[in-house]
Amino acid sequence: MSNVSQLNPDILIVGAGMAGLLAAADLQSSGFHSIVVDKGRGVGGRLASRRISSATFDHGAQFITARTPRFAALLNEWKELGLVAEWYRGTNKEHIYWRGVPSMTAVPKHLSKSLHVRLEMKMAVLKQEGSHWLAIFENGETITANAVLLTAPVPQSLALLDAGGVALEASMREQLEAVEYEPCMAVMAVLNGKSNIPQPGLVRPESGPVAWIADNQAKGISAISAVTIHATPAFSLEHQDDDRQKVGQYLLEVAAPWLGSETAEFQIHAWRYARPRHEQDHPCLILNQSPSLLVAGDAFGGPRVEGAALSGWAAAEVLKELKD
Repeated sequence: MSNVSQLNPDILIVGAGMAGLLAAADLQSSGFHSIVVDKGRGVGGRLASRRISSATFDHGAQFITARTPRFAALLNEWKELGLVAEWYRGTNKEHIYWRGVPSMTAVPKHLSKSLHVRLEMKMAVLKQEGSHWLAIFENGETITANAVLLTAPVPQSLALLDAGGVALEASMREQLEAVEYEPCMAVMAVLNGKSNIPQPGLVRPESGPVAWIADNQAKGISAISAVTIHATPAFSLEHQDDDRQKVGQYLLEVAAPWLGSETAEFQIHAWRYARPRHEQDHPCLILNQSPSLLVAGDAFGGPRVEGAALSGWAAAEVLKELKD
C-alpha cells in the first residue's frame, strides 16, 4: 500500500471494500490515476477478520462465491496466488464456497498493495468546485479530483453529499433514499475446547435470534477453537443500541448447544450496514455527468462479495466512457 504524494487524482474512490478496490485496479490498468480513501484502519470493509489472543475470526463476510465467468476467473487467480481456498461445497457439489487464506482480509490486502490507498481518512464534506470535486477530510487534508466514485454504504454517501450541498435529481435522491440495509450483531468467542459444530464448520439455525455460527478452527483460519456468531437481522435491529456485552452474552447462551465448550473470552461487533435488503436495478448509478459522480457497491451489484465486485467493475467502465 503506497503513500500518496499527489492529491489531485483523476478519480477519487471512497471506500476500500471490494467494489472500491476492484474499480481502482481496473481504472489503473487503463492508465487512470485514482486514490482510494477509507475512514477505517484497514482495507476490506465487511471482508473483515480479527485476532483475539491466539484465535482468528472472520466476523464479516463468511465466504466468497462466484456466479459469473469474470469473477470465477478472478477467484481462480486468487486461488493460484494462495489467497483463497475451498471451504465447502453446496448441495449440488459444484457450487464452491471459498474462504480467504489466512483469513478474509487476504484478498483486499493483496489488491491494495498495488493501489494508492489512504486509511483513517474520514471525509467531512464533498462538494463541487467548477469542473472538479473537492473532498475535505476531518484531519484537515483536501483532495481535488476530476471524478468521484462513492462505494460506502449509501446512507453514508448521501450524508456526505448533503454536507457539501450537492444537488441531486429528485429521482436519484429517491432511489438512494430507498436503499435499506440489514444490521448484524457479530459475536467472536474463544472457546476452552472444541465446538459441537459439524464439519465443514458451520451451522444455520432454523429459528431463534442466531442466523449463523462458524467454527473458525474447522474452517482452517484459527489456530485454536473460536466461533463467529451472527444474529438475525430482526434481532440485530432490535438490539443494536443495547449494551453490547449483554447482547453478546445472550447470543452465546442461545448458541450454547452448538458451542459445546465454555467461552474463555468474547468480543462483539455491530455491522449497521451488513447487507442490502434489495438489489437495485443498475450495477451502479451516475449521479452527475460532469464532473463525474457515481455510486456503487453491493446494494447495486447484489448482496454478495461478487455483487460488490461486479458493481465496482461496472462503475469503472462508466468512468472510462465518461472520460473518453
